[in-house]
Amino acid sequence: MASLPPGECCTKGTKHEGTPKGTVEKIQNITTYFARPANPNGNAILIFSDIFGPIYQNVQLMADDFAAQGYLTIVPDLFNGDALSPELFYSGKVDFPAWLARHNTTTVDPIANIVVDHLKNTLEVKKLGGVGYCFGGKYVARNLKDGLLDAGYMAHPSFVTSEELSAITKPLSIAASEIDTIFTSEKRHESEQILADLKIPYQIDLYGGVEHGFALRGDLSIKEVKFATDRAFEQAVTWFNYWL
Repeated sequence: MASLPPGECCTKGTKHEGTPKGTVEKIQNITTYFARPANPNGNAILIFSDIFGPIYQNVQLMADDFAAQGYLTIVPDLFNGDALSPELFYSGKVDFPAWLARHNTTTVDPIANIVVDHLKNTLEVKKLGGVGYCFGGKYVARNLKDGLLDAGYMAHPSFVTSEELSAITKPLSIAASEIDTIFTSEKRHESEQILADLKIPYQIDLYGGVEHGFALRGDLSIKEVKFATDRAFEQAVTWFNYWL
């Protein structure tokens, strides 16, 4: 595997301050957060979220930040109304392994297919980038090929298999955390070798002193975390500005 399955660290984090500016709409029956740019560049970004889905304020604010850079940005509900909330998870009433078993490739892939088709063929975006945080990194890999995503970015991915990473055909950027029991240094080096062998554009940036989840759920009151979070976002924007 290029990264290990999600664990408890996938659920840790801090709620970020701010008021989301987007709207919650439907793509067919899929609840989706839309962040529309004031000055659109014709391209779009599809965010494959972590386990908290599109209802999570942090990912909505992140979508707004991408929209401010000119990208139509959407966050679909990959979990068919069964996304976890931080409050529910921390209540201790969630059987996390059972929840993960309900939300695997057989249930998530069809949702991703509908959303990609809508963006490409209904909204007719010029180019489509994929962003994956934690759980969502797997689905960037699974869609990073001809006819689907045109470029991808993952932050501290989980559950990505070496076979999925080996199958990509489009440019990929990865933001990795130094302290990570899922995307470990061994898995990072394995991923680097796979990407180098593919002979496609790739980038892996390592952020020191931060933990898994920092790019979306980091405590921004900590200087080192805020620096890494800001730089990881800039990494993604720079990547898409070049490759889309």
